[in-house]
Amino acid sequence: MGGSEAGDDSKDSKPKGNRGISFLDFIMRIVAILGTLGSAIAMGTTNESLPSFEQFIRFKAEYKDLPTFTFFVVANGIVSAYLAVSLVLSILHIVMSGARITRVVLIFFDTVMMAFLTSGASAAAAIVYLAHKGNARANWIAICQQYNSFCDRASGSLVGSFIGVLVFLLLIILSALALSRN
Repeated sequence: MGGSEAGDDSKDSKPKGNRGISFLDFIMRIVAILGTLGSAIAMGTTNESLPSFEQFIRFKAEYKDLPTFTFFVVANGIVSAYLAVSLVLSILHIVMSGARITRVVLIFFDTVMMAFLTSGASAAAAIVYLAHKGNARANWIAICQQYNSFCDRASGSLVGSFIGVLVFLLLIILSALALSRN
């Protein structure tokens, strides 16, 4: 009997370890939601108007002026919605730490969403870089000297999105670790 009890203790310790991983997965998904949703809201509300010499003409910069920024907002919004839905599976993994199929499904969709978020954040980062530095060969002047608030908000929104990418990378590693323990 002593040998079977020791075996039972080792089986009980695995789910506890997976529960800890599952709880960390849940917390990280909440952090990623905050980052991606915050990025979408920050970029989506970014606009700035500059007065001109003429009384009736105003120069305005909005995120909608650049399709790359629109893609960034849409990508962050879709990823935020996915993360909110995936919280249900994350809670399921806390309750049922031995669930394998749902972990594989999460790894697949987490990878897809990480790629989607990375593409949106990288494209927006390229435009923000050009807005700050310009490009003499393309004859594109840096606009951030005139539109300070616009550029600051656009740059700040990138931070939350890239934090989301990093969290996705960690989530994929955590899910793979949980699968290997089963």
